Amino acid sequence: MTPELRTERLVFLPYRPEHEDVFVELLRDEEVCRWMGQDLVPEPQIREVFRAILTDIYPQGRFDVWGLWLEGRYIGHAEVKPTGNVEGHELVTALAPGYWGRGLGGEAVRGLLRHAAANLGLAEAYGMVGAENTASLAMCTRLGFRHLRDVVGDDGSVTKLLVIPTAAAGTAAVMQPPATGTGTGATDGGPVPGGAPGAEGLAGAGNAGEAG
Repeated sequence: MTPELRTERLVFLPYRPEHEDVFVELLRDEEVCRWMGQDLVPEPQIREVFRAILTDIYPQGRFDVWGLWLEGRYIGHAEVKPTGNVEGHELVTALAPGYWGRGLGGEAVRGLLRHAAANLGLAEAYGMVGAENTASLAMCTRLGFRHLRDVVGDDGSVTKLLVIPTAAAGTAAVMQPPATGTGTGATDGGPVPGGAPGAEGLAGAGNAGEAG
């Protein structure tokens, strides 16, 4: 079961049905899709993906997926999921553009790393970041990610496959508050999975925006 997590400023909440509209809003943002390496997809498909999170991914415990909240506002999306690129787990984050440049992307990734180490027992984690996403690549370098190789898509696009030891986030565990709600109604954004029911991996390539 995906736990609720907290970092200094962020609350990682498992999605609930009332979060559907903000998830759709995030994934309909052209800038977010661009840096996630995704094409804009029709709204009904995004809604189908969201419902798959609730009806497939969570019930089957396939991987951890959260909405990111700051002071009661939905500001982005995060995942820790098995990756098809290597044997291991990939970190995925996406922030609404209005929250880029405030260090929140780095904070979210550090939170995911601590969760991966303390709660999932992972020694390392991977990231996929588009070669043109210089802000996210710079952030990953500062956090301690190491470049493994380039992955070239059918369209010629290049994505950087990165790896980091989970210990790079420090030893403090992410707090897991009791399941009595920090949930709120919401206003603002969420990211894109590549497919529909079953949603094999929400958000294909790595980190959207943020140089923090």
